[in-house]
Amino acid sequence: MGYKISEVISYLEQIAPPSYQESYDNATLITGDRHAQVTGIVCSLDCLESTVEEAISLGANMIVAHHPIVFKGLKSLTGKNYVERTIIKAIKNNIAIYAIHTNLDHVANGVNKRISDRLNLVDTKILQPKKQLLSKLVFFVPVAEKDKVLQAVYSAGAGKIGEYADCSFQLAGVGTYTPSSQANPTIGERGRPQEEAEIRVEVLVANHLLPTVLKKMRDAHSYEEVAYYVQSLENENQEVGAGMIGSLQQEMEEEEFLDYLKIKMNLSVIKHTALISRKIKKVAVCGGAGIFLLSDAKRAGADVFVTADVKYHEFFDADGALILCDIGHYESEIFTKELLHELLSQNFPNIALYLTKVVTNPSSYR
Repeated sequence: MGYKISEVISYLEQIAPPSYQESYDNATLITGDRHAQVTGIVCSLDCLESTVEEAISLGANMIVAHHPIVFKGLKSLTGKNYVERTIIKAIKNNIAIYAIHTNLDHVANGVNKRISDRLNLVDTKILQPKKQLLSKLVFFVPVAEKDKVLQAVYSAGAGKIGEYADCSFQLAGVGTYTPSSQANPTIGERGRPQEEAEIRVEVLVANHLLPTVLKKMRDAHSYEEVAYYVQSLENENQEVGAGMIGSLQQEMEEEEFLDYLKIKMNLSVIKHTALISRKIKKVAVCGGAGIFLLSDAKRAGADVFVTADVKYHEFFDADGALILCDIGHYESEIFTKELLHELLSQNFPNIALYLTKVVTNPSSYR
């Protein structure tokens, strides 16, 4: 059975909803026809001209990349730089480019979990959970329908708190209403006041799931007009956010850890602050440019913070509280292509999937 590009995108956006991306980001379908049949997918960290050429040679018409090739609006397409040349080549050859960037960074099983797994960290959790991603849905339902409606909203993803599912708060009460002459009441009669034993139900809902949850609730509810309201919450979503922190299974000496880090992340060099004369147990990580999480890593008690793109003066901010390691942007995220390959292979076993062989690292070391 063949799959459309839209089906691949829909699956990826269930794993890493676009609403989780940062405001500056462009995690989306950048080129291509959503309705085209997929002939093959190349998984990569970046999408450059050479990546598009690789896809063409493999007979693949889709590239799923971590980094978007287009961050800003293009005012012309004349091939004057590598971004425009890549886009032109993709369009000419009907290659779809889909980027899944900071939204994949922010999910609990995303980029930073992959780094944590390579370092064999245990007891991992999000370093800086995101706020304003949750809402509270309150609705009122007749006692006899409560279980049916609850199961409907649960099936759409409501009522999940961390490792707990089917979470709700319920309170019994009495609902009152008077149907108008134009109403079609399920219970009661037009023009006559009605009292009905009802349950007030409260559930948490991730904002990106809210439209689906509301539709499921209405479809399962017998009332012509369902009484409900939605309240935005400031709560942190512990499953979504930046960076990750965990613990080594066995503590290590500092130099031993640095050697371990080089092996596990396939590094030729590590740029780091001075050693602090203590054993390493708690490790914070952030793929790509993660220095904005330094204060979070300190507060969490990390002995080491592994990230990339640290500027000269930012190294001073470690201030002896931990060892700050810059392992390089490409090096910190290169294993993301394997993550993408694994995710896609779980749901699309009949699609030809390829790990790019193109090295897109713009930096070299001697």
